[in-house]
Amino acid sequence: MTNAGLSTKASLLIRLRNTPSDQAAWGEFVDRYGPQIYAWCRHWRLQEADAQDVAQTVLLRLARTMPEFVYDPARSFRGWLRTLTQNAWSDLVRDQQRGGRGAADSQVLELLQTVRARDDLVQRLEQAFDQELLEQAREQVRARVEPATWQAFELTAVSGVPAAEVAARLGLRVGAVYQAKSQVQRLLRETVAALDPGE
Repeated sequence: MTNAGLSTKASLLIRLRNTPSDQAAWGEFVDRYGPQIYAWCRHWRLQEADAQDVAQTVLLRLARTMPEFVYDPARSFRGWLRTLTQNAWSDLVRDQQRGGRGAADSQVLELLQTVRARDDLVQRLEQAFDQELLEQAREQVRARVEPATWQAFELTAVSGVPAAEVAARLGLRVGAVYQAKSQVQRLLRETVAALDPGE
C-alpha cells in the first residue's frame, strides 16, 4: 500500500495510544499496517513465508508492548512510535535467537539483526503516520476556510502555479493569494500540532 492509498487514520494511531485495549482499533491497525510491513520485508528480499512471519510478529510485539508503554506527552507521537517499533524489533531478534531456528532461516535472522532494516521499518511507519496526520489536518483546515482560500493554497503551495496566474484564475488580487497560502499553512501547522501533542 502506498501513501497515496492511505485514508486518514492518524486518529486510529492516537486511539491506540490512548486506549490500548481497543480491539476494533487493533483490528484496523493490523489490516492497515500488516500488509505494509509485509511489503517492506519482501522489499528486503525475505521469502514470502518469512516476510509474513516477521510482519505478524512485529505487529504482535507492538500489541503486547502497547499496554506497558508509558507515553510521554512531552514527546511527539512519531518519537513514541519509533521507540515502540524498535522495541518490537529487538524483541523479535531475541526470540529468533532463543528459538534456535534452522540454518535455512539464517538469512532472516541476519536481516533482523541489521540496524539498517530496523531503522527502515521505523522510518516507513513514521512516514505513513506523518502522511496520515497531514491528510487529517488538511481535511480539517479545508473545512474551516473559504473554498477560494483553499484553492489558492492548493494551486500555489501544492501545484506550484505562480501567484499571478492563480490570482487571474480565481479572480483574486495577487496579495490575497499570498495571504491565503500563508493562512492555510499556519492553520495546517497548528492543526498538526494539536493532533500530535509534543511535536
